[in-house]
Amino acid sequence: MTPNVTPTVWLIGAGPGDPELLTLKAVKALGRADVVLIDDLVNPQVLDYCAQARLVHVGKRGGCRSTPQAFIQRLMLRYARQGLRVARLKGGDPCIFGRAGEEAQWLSDHGVACEIVNGITAGLAAATACGIPLTQRGMAQGVTLITAHSQDGTMPDWTGLARSGTTLVVYMGVAKLHDMSSQLLAAGMAADTPVAMIERASLIDQRECRSTLAAMTHDADAFRLRSPAVLVIGQVAACQVFGAGDAQRPARAEPALRRQA
Repeated sequence: MTPNVTPTVWLIGAGPGDPELLTLKAVKALGRADVVLIDDLVNPQVLDYCAQARLVHVGKRGGCRSTPQAFIQRLMLRYARQGLRVARLKGGDPCIFGRAGEEAQWLSDHGVACEIVNGITAGLAAATACGIPLTQRGMAQGVTLITAHSQDGTMPDWTGLARSGTTLVVYMGVAKLHDMSSQLLAAGMAADTPVAMIERASLIDQRECRSTLAAMTHDADAFRLRSPAVLVIGQVAACQVFGAGDAQRPARAEPALRRQA
């Protein structure tokens, strides 16, 4: 956002699910919004912070019917030109596989000021909720965040990733487990490399499955792993070095009924 320009659109990260992981900046922006465009992965409890706003659901989920990206962008532009304050609410962080960059550029090209409000990305929250330190000293020299789902259908460079020496945090990888495992093994990653598969991170119904690179496809099938899920691959995935579990997860609450467009 250009300094001293008041935004009419906020691109807001809602975090991984637990409403307590929202930032204060996100809460303030939601409280000022006139209209909120909501992705599918946003916890309905987050909407308590924008009770005054009109809510418009514009979900985008892999394998399901999705709201076209071009339509979402035109909708933001339309509301902004009507003089409304618009919040685009996304799960996780809007700049981590959340299209915030392209949306911000598109709005700027159309003369609309916007601001990105960061959120805690699911990969970090998932690891913490399971007691996994992504950069444990002596075990991992860095972290690589990667998506197994690309717009053009190409696969990541698993060979390069296997040799990187970093913890791999994989988003949108449930449907690609077999390919991921076979290619990392072919690239020389050890068969007994620990893997943690974490479903619905930070929510009351979070589930986790610990496995190894060679066994993860079989174990995921037996566990009935479902999206949304995050995979942590590397030596740190065998850790549970601090308290984790139900005490860290929010109490279940019934979402309030909301007005919809």
